[in-house]
Amino acid sequence: MAKYLGLDKISNFFKIIRTNGGITGSVYKLFRQDELKLGTLVGEDKYGNKYYENNYYFYGRNRWVEYSDHVFLDYDGSQVPAEWFGWLHYKTDLPPHKDPSRPKYHWMADHEENKSGTNEQYVPYSTTRAKIQPWIPPKQK
Repeated sequence: MAKYLGLDKISNFFKIIRTNGGITGSVYKLFRQDELKLGTLVGEDKYGNKYYENNYYFYGRNRWVEYSDHVFLDYDGSQVPAEWFGWLHYKTDLPPHKDPSRPKYHWMADHEENKSGTNEQYVPYSTTRAKIQPWIPPKQK
């Protein structure tokens, strides 16, 4: 009966507000992520990103990441490590901490986010002369 009256939607709304930290926590999360979701915490990586799952949502929208608070609004998809990327995109159903077949070698490089557009970006050094010379406007006297 409550389902037909829509009361389950209201109770679900209050459950989402409660799990996201009350009114202020929910407003903060809406400001950062543009949506409020309810899910179970599957795991956390060493960078502070938290990964959630809720099979009540549609396939493709039922796994998500909440980026660490220290990046605030400067989060990017390249901040997700490869092992969690595979779980988020359904390449495996096992999270990285529960997968026994995941390789761990000493020579494997640590994850690093894409630095393009920042002062730390990779800029190759070129020894060839430029074919086009940029125009430099004359200085006004």
